[in-house]
Amino acid sequence: MDILIDWPARGHDYTQSEINSVSELLVKKNTPLTQGEQVTKFEKKFAEYIGVSKAFSLMSAAHALDIAAMLIDIRPGDEIIIPAHTYCASALAFARKGAIIKWADVRHDTFTVSIESIRTLVTEKTKAIVVVHLYGLICPEINEIVSLANKEKIYVIEDCAQSLGAKLNNKHCGTFGDIACYSFHAQKNLTTLGEGGMIIVADQEQAKKVNGLRINGHAPFKDKKEYWLPAMVNVDQDIEGIWPMKSTMNEAQAVIGELVLKRLDKLTEERRERGLRIRHELQRFTELKFQEIHSDQSHSHHLLPARCVSKNWKRDDLIKLLITKYGIKTIVQYYPLNRYDLFRKSGFGKANIPETDLFFDNMISFPFSIIIKEADFKYMIKSIKSALTILNNK
Repeated sequence: MDILIDWPARGHDYTQSEINSVSELLVKKNTPLTQGEQVTKFEKKFAEYIGVSKAFSLMSAAHALDIAAMLIDIRPGDEIIIPAHTYCASALAFARKGAIIKWADVRHDTFTVSIESIRTLVTEKTKAIVVVHLYGLICPEINEIVSLANKEKIYVIEDCAQSLGAKLNNKHCGTFGDIACYSFHAQKNLTTLGEGGMIIVADQEQAKKVNGLRINGHAPFKDKKEYWLPAMVNVDQDIEGIWPMKSTMNEAQAVIGELVLKRLDKLTEERRERGLRIRHELQRFTELKFQEIHSDQSHSHHLLPARCVSKNWKRDDLIKLLITKYGIKTIVQYYPLNRYDLFRKSGFGKANIPETDLFFDNMISFPFSIIIKEADFKYMIKSIKSALTILNNK
């Protein structure tokens, strides 16, 4: 079968100026390619953009979650509440530390984690709640979740992998809880040459530990009198019993990141315009239920999922028709984590998540990116309308 509109491999393209800047870095003599001034500059600009004092760049958001698990000192038996509907990395960092994963349900209207579900899962063993701003939408109950967590002395970790650019009441995603993790993967709203991530930490004492944790425990020797003695660098533990890791961003990634960050708001507006346009075009087809957008800027429109609610046809009928007749590749995303073999084999196969199950078993995700040409985007809208009309008239 011919695929006319494939699943997008990138969240955005690079300008020629951005490409030239990377080229200039690569040919510059005796310039470090990692942990240099470009990384420092990108971290500073990112922190300013988000509205925090410090940000730390990493190889990925998955590594940011790993460091988050280290910072809150996860121990075997600690309970972590995580929505079952998310990418697996949201849970893996905590499972690796021996935590007990408690699966939370999502809201039927936003597909983001439900505070009502969270309340039923909180116990005296709960160490943290992971709030995933999924598909680009800031969880509308984030403030209530943080209030609950503060009352119970529970950490809130925001997984902002998909929501960079979204704001709620003029606060950027990631500034509500204790720790926030961002992704610069190839398909994200800002991508640093395919991989990359960032972590921000609200507690300044905890934040001081990030640098060593992400660079193999590097630390200065105490009372060092000569730069070469006793060696270039010491290696130590920032947190007792926690072994550090290696997760640093290179200079080329930072150059791109800092430049794309300058036009991120413009890119977000382009995605927002497209997201709202396709919703408007399809509004008469009540068989598709999109995420409810609770405030104008709360959605970065990273992806475009919907729940199929027709009594006459099923989700798979629409997916099959779109690919076979129109060449449009739609997909099903985020298998509930409790259904994966990995989590089932580890004892995390049970969950009381009726809304998650209902959504996943009927969800469709349409190709969505600002790299899709305008003519192709219009073709996709027209084709979806045609496919829905055919199915509704069967």
